[in-house]
Amino acid sequence: MRTERPREAGPAGATEGAVWPIWLLVALSLLAALASGVLAVSHGTLRLLGGYLLLDPTAKLFLPLINLIFLGIASYVLYLVRIIPSLRGRLARFVLLAAAFMAAANLAVASNHFLSNWLFLELTTLAAAPLLIRDGTRASLLASWRYFLFSSVGLGLALLGFACLARGLEASGSAASLFVDEVVPGAPSGLWVKVGLALTLLGYGTKLGLAPMYAWLPEAYDEAPPSVTAMLAAVQFNCALVGLFRVIQVFRPGNPELVTAQLVTVGLLSMAVSAFSIVTTKNYKRLLAYASINHAGVIAIGLGVGKTAMYGLLLYVVSNAFIKAILFLTAGKIKAHYHTKDMREVSWLINDLPYSGLFLMVGTFALLGLPPFGSFLGELIILSELIRGGYFVVFVAFCVLLTVTFVATGRSIFPMIWGEPKAKAWWPPQSFKAAIPKAVFLGALVSMGLYLPATLNDLFRQVAASLGGQ
Repeated sequence: MRTERPREAGPAGATEGAVWPIWLLVALSLLAALASGVLAVSHGTLRLLGGYLLLDPTAKLFLPLINLIFLGIASYVLYLVRIIPSLRGRLARFVLLAAAFMAAANLAVASNHFLSNWLFLELTTLAAAPLLIRDGTRASLLASWRYFLFSSVGLGLALLGFACLARGLEASGSAASLFVDEVVPGAPSGLWVKVGLALTLLGYGTKLGLAPMYAWLPEAYDEAPPSVTAMLAAVQFNCALVGLFRVIQVFRPGNPELVTAQLVTVGLLSMAVSAFSIVTTKNYKRLLAYASINHAGVIAIGLGVGKTAMYGLLLYVVSNAFIKAILFLTAGKIKAHYHTKDMREVSWLINDLPYSGLFLMVGTFALLGLPPFGSFLGELIILSELIRGGYFVVFVAFCVLLTVTFVATGRSIFPMIWGEPKAKAWWPPQSFKAAIPKAVFLGALVSMGLYLPATLNDLFRQVAASLGGQ
């Protein structure tokens, strides 16, 4: 047996910097989470700032979600900078960019205008791109540029789509307003509207990591620091999804066939890309990134078929936000401990890092859609709607791809948790402090599958109804 130093310890002689910026970020995150939580239980819909902000059921559901997750990420970073002094050198830069990211994310979710949502989503991209870059790593710089390039192209397509939608509304004699609550659902559907809608769905799909514009996601999620990956996967993803929801709730009634065909097609293609990539990869961070593409594909299919699938879709979306936050933060801990991202070099995790092993195990169960998690119930409701709506070919393809993903993920992840150790070593006890944010996320995740308070359940149903749910 050999004794080794804790891998979390910073280099000897590291210069300590001020920690107060991250305390400030945690405090602001806590205030935002509390305020959005109070907002979620309030009654009625509010229009603010001349109607540019809309606090409707969709905003009331997603604002607390993204703020709670961001609070957990900020708390995780606080723990790291307290035990690793070398991380404090660029702490002020991180806090500034992260705060700008979250301010833009909140405004994107609450936006009542399609262009303001687009603008704030672009601002989250501008804030996140520098955060992807790690010192001394050219790969992270390239990943940052690819992320920025694909995001800009995707949002550029969405902007062009909005221009076509406005032109189509004007040509049909309707008011060319792009305020979400002023466009009448089921507005006349002409060529301009169809082209604009197709471009907008493709643009937002790029931001979500849907095929065919998904190439940026595995590299960005792999190269980014774990806290930034969690921000992209669990916060920015949901901001883009809310933007897509706004488009769907207004323009689906007049173009149901287009919406269904495009979303179901890219959803199945994304699941196929994810399944193949999970089978072939040996990098556990990339595996989780490919699983995120699978999640996006399931969401696209659920959103495409609509109707009774909408409630299950929301359960799936919210559950997977917590799943991705748990898994990517845990992956960062594993990387810091073993100094490798090769899953073949990691084993007996449940003994070396008990908390991380537990979170990876439970997170993987939830990732695979097993009960009692909300992701299981969400997938079940989506599958039921596929049968009820007569989408039998889609149902079969969905089940086959899900099975391949299930087997490939379990084959790769579970040996990391219970496999025989590669080398005998003694590791110091793992601190529970770093695991507290993930424990909170896990509690929320389990409750999604076991019990939803009546107020939250009503909120889910209101959002589902706004998206055409039955």
